[in-house]
Amino acid sequence: MGECVPVVRLSNGREVALTKDVVALLNRFARTEYSLEKLAADLGLDGWEEAYEFVKRVPAWIMWVQPIYYERVVLKELCSSG
Repeated sequence: MGECVPVVRLSNGREVALTKDVVALLNRFARTEYSLEKLAADLGLDGWEEAYEFVKRVPAWIMWVQPIYYERVVLKELCSSG
C-alpha cells in the first residue's frame, strides 16, 4: 500500500502535497506575520500569487490543526475514507 497524502492542485497544474510540514507552514502563516512571499519560497512556488491560490484552495480548518494531530489523526481518517 502506498503512502496516502492529499494534494492541492493549482490552476497551472502544479500540485502541493499536504504533508505535516506543509501544515506547519500553514499554521505559521495563519498565526503570525508570515508573508505570502515567504510561504511561496518555502513551498517552492513561483511567487506570492501561487501561494495565495494555494491558501485559497486549502480547506481553512487545516491551517488551524496542529501538524502532529494532522499527521496522526486527520491523515488516517482521510486515507481510510478514500
